[in-house]
Amino acid sequence: MVKHIVMWTLNDEAKRDCEKITADLQKRFKSLLGVVDGLKAIEIGHNYNGGKYDLVLLCEFDSREAQEKYQTHPAHVAIKEIVHSLTCGRECADYKI
Repeated sequence: MVKHIVMWTLNDEAKRDCEKITADLQKRFKSLLGVVDGLKAIEIGHNYNGGKYDLVLLCEFDSREAQEKYQTHPAHVAIKEIVHSLTCGRECADYKI
């Protein structure tokens, strides 16, 4: 199993609607379950603890190959474009368990 964690900093405009944006993105990311082969779990939340990052995404995949296919899957790419329009910083970590 592979875990994929992404953290984003929202741009100033998006920070004003953080809760609404988080809820919208949660629906969009959840819609990938059953669409992207090998994606077992996915969730996104607002970091209420302060710090540099506002949003955190956690995904679980069957394998690295499934994660690689997710990265280029058209449904994921469409969401990725939305996220890029709302954010100004990103960090990512991936690990196998």
